[in-house]
Amino acid sequence: MIKGHTMLFCGEGKGKSMAALGKAVLAASCGKSVMIIQFLKERGDENIEFFRRLEPEIKMFRFERSEKCYLDMDEEEREEEKLNIRNGLNFARKVLSTQGCDVLVLDEVLGLLDTEIVSVEDIRELMTLKNEDMDLILTGLYQARELWDQADEVTVMEKKRS
Repeated sequence: MIKGHTMLFCGEGKGKSMAALGKAVLAASCGKSVMIIQFLKERGDENIEFFRRLEPEIKMFRFERSEKCYLDMDEEEREEEKLNIRNGLNFARKVLSTQGCDVLVLDEVLGLLDTEIVSVEDIRELMTLKNEDMDLILTGLYQARELWDQADEVTVMEKKRS
């Protein structure tokens, strides 16, 4: 990765998170410190347990507490989960502003835009906190074209066949 790079992996195709996690493993293998914060991920994802074994080189965080998919929650459950998600975003803000790692992956953070949990301005603000020596990777289904001007690299995953 180029020093101080901001990357977006977005679109409806498969492989966005895996591409970001691959970048994370590559960075860790080069001696860089890596943090991954996941948003809107379903529980029971076996990848999490694998990445937990890679600590301390790669640290993974998830702030959501519910077993349910966000879209399947009732309004009260969603409000509670939004607080947890905002805690995750505040943690990301702190990591970025204190240079808490060399590479920060915000996995499925772009989905927070699609579900209207956060605004484009909230994500822009996060992106501006990135130090020039730090790599920042954002993923999600939502293409977030309004953020492309702030990224060094945008990869759109496209589904060609079902």
